[in-house]
Amino acid sequence: MLLYVPSNYRTTSPPPLVIMLHGAGGNARDGLTSFIPVADTAGFMLLAPSSRSRTWNAIMNTYNEDVRSIDKALTHIFTNYAIDPSHLAIGGFSDGASYALSLGLANGDLFTHIVAFSPGRLPQSSRHGKPLIYISHGTQDNILPIDLCSRRIVRQLQHDHYDVSYQEFDGPHTIPVEIAREAWAWFSASN
Repeated sequence: MLLYVPSNYRTTSPPPLVIMLHGAGGNARDGLTSFIPVADTAGFMLLAPSSRSRTWNAIMNTYNEDVRSIDKALTHIFTNYAIDPSHLAIGGFSDGASYALSLGLANGDLFTHIVAFSPGRLPQSSRHGKPLIYISHGTQDNILPIDLCSRRIVRQLQHDHYDVSYQEFDGPHTIPVEIAREAWAWFSASN
């Protein structure tokens, strides 16, 4: 796990917290590196865990080691840092985005926001609360095709009365810089 604390961190002004989950075959650094400049500019703390195996447990319909690891990290952060509890996000890319949707919807009483970059599916889990949701997906994605993935996911979430901000972009299975900026601007502006 990696934790990034923004340069303007002050206990008197608790920052938002974002948990960012990498895609299949990735690691914590993949969930952290490209978002550090945005975290510094927007002033949020960034936690990037690594999955315990090649991908996240929920993708294989189990919630064991990964959830325990994330819970342990959150306990450490809440014990040792001042965090804005009204502005917590979980996000991810690809399999990490699917896992973020699963954990975020199951823990919507904790997470106020979910950010899903190119999710593959909407794992079935219990749901609590109504977190705000941002989803983006490339129209040229040949790894997780948009018609089979995000377009279906967005329709289902809207059918279930979730507030979803959805952005398609002309591109492959990636997170373009402008999409990342848009997602974090959305997170910073919405409460």
